[in-house]
Order: sequence, then C-alpha cells, then structure tokens
Amino acid sequence: MILSFYYVLISLFIQTPSFEGKWVSVDDETGLEKSIISLYVENEKLYGRIETLLLPEDKGKLCVNCQGSELNTPIEGLVILKGLTKDGEEWTGGTILDPANGKEYSCTLSLNGPSELNVRGFIGFSFLGRTQKWKRFK
Repeated sequence: MILSFYYVLISLFIQTPSFEGKWVSVDDETGLEKSIISLYVENEKLYGRIETLLLPEDKGKLCVNCQGSELNTPIEGLVILKGLTKDGEEWTGGTILDPANGKEYSCTLSLNGPSELNVRGFIGFSFLGRTQKWKRFK
C-alpha cells in the first residue's frame, strides 16, 4: 500500500516532457534565434505555427516562395509543421515548410531533454537532411 502511494507520487513528478507549447527556432547555420513557434495537437496530429518572428528584418515578410494558398501570406501565423504522428518517443510522418525557399520537407521531432527539441527535415531518407535544435520558450 505504501509502495503504491510512493509510485503515484513519483510518477506525478517524473512525467515525459511535452512537445506541445512554445519553442524558439534557432538557425543551425547562424545560431540566431529566428522565431517563436507554437506546437499543438489537433486530431492526434502535431502541428506548428509561427507565432512571432524575432529578427527585425523578418517582421512583415510574406511567404513569396510558398505554393498554393500559402503564397504571399504573412510568415507570422503560418503553419509550418503539419500532420506529424506520435511514434514512440518521436513525432514523425509529417512535413515542415521552410518559408525562406517555400519547400516542404519530411520531418521528425524528438526531445533532447525537457527544454531542447531536435527538428530534422529531410528529403527521402532521414540521413539526407539537417537538424535544428529549438529551445523551449520561457
């Protein structure tokens, strides 16, 4: 009985960190913090919307290289992560949009501790891509 109580108590404090919430994207080439992205689950799929662009030169920019209904829409407010599904400790099977070039890539997200997110974008095979590390927004 006492062990059950301690198990419940410990499980309340040791929970798997959530992917949901606000994250700061960090450019993997320059190291600059570029935007605040809100990750949310809708119909058991993970999505990500750019809430705020952090660099003054990016404010007010439109997605001029995007396709379809996203063409010439403001980058702030743009949903860039779409349709990822939970697969063990990762979210995978969806896409990420790069507003700079308008291209969509396959995407996998994995947590690296409670405050760092590995965002892997790739074409075809995961090893043919690049990874950004996003920081949890505080």
